[in-house]
Amino acid sequence: MRVGAIDCGTNSIRLLIADIDDGGRLTDVVRTMKVVRLGQGVDATGILADEALARTFAAAEDYAGELRGHGAESLRFVATSATRDAGNRQVFVDGIRERLGVEPEVVSGGEEAELSFVGAASALSAGPDERILVVDLGGGSTEFVLGNGAGVLAARSTDMGCVRFTERHLASDPPTAAEIAAAEKEINAYIDEVLHDVPLGEADRLVGVAGSITTVTAHALGLVEYQPDAIHGTALDAAKTREACTSLLEMSRAERAVLPYMHPGRVDVIGAGALIWRTINDRVGELTSGRVDGATASEHDILDGIALSAARPRSQAN
Repeated sequence: MRVGAIDCGTNSIRLLIADIDDGGRLTDVVRTMKVVRLGQGVDATGILADEALARTFAAAEDYAGELRGHGAESLRFVATSATRDAGNRQVFVDGIRERLGVEPEVVSGGEEAELSFVGAASALSAGPDERILVVDLGGGSTEFVLGNGAGVLAARSTDMGCVRFTERHLASDPPTAAEIAAAEKEINAYIDEVLHDVPLGEADRLVGVAGSITTVTAHALGLVEYQPDAIHGTALDAAKTREACTSLLEMSRAERAVLPYMHPGRVDVIGAGALIWRTINDRVGELTSGRVDGATASEHDILDGIALSAARPRSQAN
């Protein structure tokens, strides 16, 4: 069966067209991304900006052509943090329905977390009892999901992400020590809240998904271009993760822009993403008494989870 999946987040809108076999394995036909910054200003204004909506609708029109051209039999469109927070989200919903012929689903933080875990787990080799902590670091939210071979054990979605924290804290270029300290304090406060629901110290392995984390990994590897196959499955110890995160955080935007693996749409927000990821790595290391030392990057994430759910009847997918 050939399915289509769209993940519309705060920073990017991504399309996956994939074939799914009887064993539930995905084979990519098209996997692509456009940075549209749908969440531009949402943290401050509470509404989706007209220019952000225009960029997103243009991307949706392009994706409609891809879906028709490749014969996708079903499509699931999932919208996450920025749309959840927007007072004018109905304008977004109506515009997507008009262009793609499907009702976009504005999912809860909990469902976003579960889809992220399912997508990441689909490409992981893990023992049935191994407790994997999947962290999906997005533009407007970050999901923490602890699970094993039986599925999700605990999850929490938080309102921190690379776009939200750039707008909220990191105004300078490069960010000042005071800005970084204020952001780091808030990140730790969010992690403290997560601990009420997710026992991070029980994790056996930390897995990170989404563009901020994969870009940090590319930076640590010193790639000559963005190479998903080289990034996927790469495990960095805590020291290498911290070094790569700190380097990206302290660079100016001009310095980031010339990195060969840096997507132009991440140049201004990767510093906040790197700071969030650095802090999460530090805290997980502390909470596990060093048993979890660093993290593994995955190129498979919520988009894969959406695609897998698109192959099931809606009553089963929800």
